[in-house]
Amino acid sequence: MESVCWPYFDPDFESLNQRIHPPMVCIDNDTCEDCSLVKVESANRHGILLEVVQVLTDLDLIISKAYISSDGRWFMDVFHVTDQLGNKLTDQRIIDYIQQALGAKQGGSTTEVKTCLGRTVGVQSIGEHTAIELTGTDRPGLLSEISAVLTNLKCNVVAAEVWTHNMRVACVVYVTDESTSRPIEEPEQLAAIKEQLSNVLKGNDDRRGVKTDFSMGLTHTERRLHQMMFADRDYEGPDTRSLGENGRPIIKIENCNEKGYSVVTVHCKDRPKLLFDTVCTLTDMQYVVLHATITSSGTYALQEYYIRHMDGCTLDTEGEKQRVIKCLEAAIERRVSEGVRLELCTSDRVGLLSDITRIFRENGLSVTRADVTTRADKAVNVFYVTDTSGNPVDMKIVEAMRREIGHTILQVKSIPSSPRPCPTDTGDKAKFSFGSLLKSQLERLSYNFGLIKS
Repeated sequence: MESVCWPYFDPDFESLNQRIHPPMVCIDNDTCEDCSLVKVESANRHGILLEVVQVLTDLDLIISKAYISSDGRWFMDVFHVTDQLGNKLTDQRIIDYIQQALGAKQGGSTTEVKTCLGRTVGVQSIGEHTAIELTGTDRPGLLSEISAVLTNLKCNVVAAEVWTHNMRVACVVYVTDESTSRPIEEPEQLAAIKEQLSNVLKGNDDRRGVKTDFSMGLTHTERRLHQMMFADRDYEGPDTRSLGENGRPIIKIENCNEKGYSVVTVHCKDRPKLLFDTVCTLTDMQYVVLHATITSSGTYALQEYYIRHMDGCTLDTEGEKQRVIKCLEAAIERRVSEGVRLELCTSDRVGLLSDITRIFRENGLSVTRADVTTRADKAVNVFYVTDTSGNPVDMKIVEAMRREIGHTILQVKSIPSSPRPCPTDTGDKAKFSFGSLLKSQLERLSYNFGLIKS
């Protein structure tokens, strides 16, 4: 029998270019008085911009400006950043972590760090927990029902994040077995969890469908939530607000035919992780950001992206443009926090989330967003609540709950103020126009990170 010789493919070939040309990451604390400049140069590949933004936002850093250029084989970005307290990046552990996470520094012992907000960011062990992913139609009391089912099934909730938008809900819950504190692996137990959670999600005759999945190991929760809601088509939900009202983003798309770009302009109220949300959506929709400028002016942000589809095409049809606009609007609005922000900090125990959300439900409150975490033996949970109709809650009810739960355990951190309309005048756009910024800023970037004049 004649032997057949198959071509050999080195499994490390895909990362060869990165190993030959590793990213260059520089933290510049000298050029600007009020912020640090994070400068990144690397061989270009799809998704690298999202990776950089993800690392910075995971560290709770505020990106006030960004200049991005990746039209070709090379990627050059500059980010103006501070921590949440307005300080420059002077902690060497944070600097080392950024360089290691982006592949610019090999080895070292910085595997995890604490942000200025006290969150721990770093490598988790694969297999520490079982991740449950849920999507369906939102309704008051749904989180309470989900957590009650998990408690009855002997599951300990160690973390969870819940987003709601356009009457849809996406939730990622991390659980362990109550008796072993290990991931749940028994097929019978997993089947029972899936069946009962699916029944809860279908409880209101969900005609659009529900989804319950498991994932073992690591996942980036916020990116996964974006992907889940995008797959669930939450951007097709009821459109109840007029453009420009209540701070809704103003998004425009035009084609720059002579350069072969589609220009996406986003003008909206600024908030933490806004850049991550928009870049994540463009990346997952298979668009390539070739150039971009990002800037904050007061409480508002202006983002300008020059994009193409991965196949090299621009957004030629009106239908495609409207789909991108709707998806970006949804990505921005998913994280907008409606309602009173309540923070709970107490000793962790099995069934805590079920008990707290049951109290919310019994008092006529609906959770619009939640971030449930466990730090050592402490539960640190954040809830945004409205009444069951989506209106502001009666603060007398909140105070009654605090007396029941404990004033030091449950605290009111913020009450939403009356929203201001997002300004529709984009006359200042020329000041932040990509063309002028690219000429005056990005072209001054040299291979060894020459200084950028502000």
